[in-house]
Parts: sequence; structure tokens; C-alpha cells
Amino acid sequence: MTDHDLPAPDDELDGHSIEELADYLDRGRAPRDPTIESSPGCRLALANMQRLRELSAGALQRRAEAEADRETAWIDRLLDTIRAEVRSGRDVPIAHPDPRLRLAMTEAAVRGIVRRAGDALGGVVMGRCTLEGDVDVPGAPVRVTVTAGLLYGESAETTADRLRAAIGTALARHTELSIESIDVHFDDVVLP
Repeated sequence: MTDHDLPAPDDELDGHSIEELADYLDRGRAPRDPTIESSPGCRLALANMQRLRELSAGALQRRAEAEADRETAWIDRLLDTIRAEVRSGRDVPIAHPDPRLRLAMTEAAVRGIVRRAGDALGGVVMGRCTLEGDVDVPGAPVRVTVTAGLLYGESAETTADRLRAAIGTALARHTELSIESIDVHFDDVVLP
């Protein structure tokens, strides 16, 4: 393999590629790489990859046995989601009583809050999360759209309602976004 065959590092990953991070994770994050461990983008990507591994190990095996061709497309979609969600995105302002201070969290951090709310709920495997609207303008209406895999046997309507409530509660607790709506789309059924 030559340098021309290697994927270009992602700017949001401080010069590292997703493939490098996957190798680092495969090695158990050893030996410790301070350039990776000190990068918020790299740590977010590693957390997402670890989460993917934990949530999908059994599901991947079952799908591989049942539908070998679909498996590659499913993994590719998940990797695309991880790549998209590690980009820091826009700054989401956080109010502070001192007007001289400007505090903000990244859009990626907000997506992480949404993802953790879904993971904690159970019954779903979170997919993509998008924030539509002017998240960088205080008080502007924001629409949250998530995709998720629904655990086989769960009620789609009930689970969607529970997921909306969990996401809304988490966003209200950790952000000052003005949430207009939370749209949930189930795009897969996950076997237990």
C-alpha cells in the first residue's frame, strides 16, 4: 500500500483518519497516543465507534449470517453516520450572566446528548441525528430529526413517544435550544 492509497485525514480529527482511529481502538487505545486522546473530535469518534461495537456485535453477526450482501451496506451507512457526526459543526450559544463571556457547545456535542438519551432509553439503536434551524441564534426554533433501529417486538408509536420525551428532557437540561419538534424515523428493525 502506498501513501496514495491511504484515505485523507479528516480536518475534524486533527490529522487522523477514521481508519487510524479504528486501528487505535482495536489495540485497546494502547500505546496511548496523546494526539488522539487530547483531540475532542478524535475522542468523540472513538466513543461512537466503541458504542457501535458494543451495540452491534450480536446484530452484526446475525445479519452477516442471514444477509451477507446487506451487511456491507449497513456498516457503510453506520461509518458514514460516524464520520458526519464527529464534525464539530456550528456553535450553539450558552447564556452567561457576564455579557463579556461568550460560551458555546458544538453541534456535535448536542448530537451526542441526543444519542446518549436514546441509548439510555433502550429498545432502539440510534442512527443519524440532524439539527435543522439556526442553532447558533439564541431562541431560534430548531427541529431535531433522528433515525433509529427499533428493537423487534417493541411498539413503534410508544417507543417514538418515549424517545421524543427522553431527547426533549436531555436537550432542555443541557442546552438552551428552542426545540420546535423532534421527529423520529425508524429505518430498521433490530433483532434482540
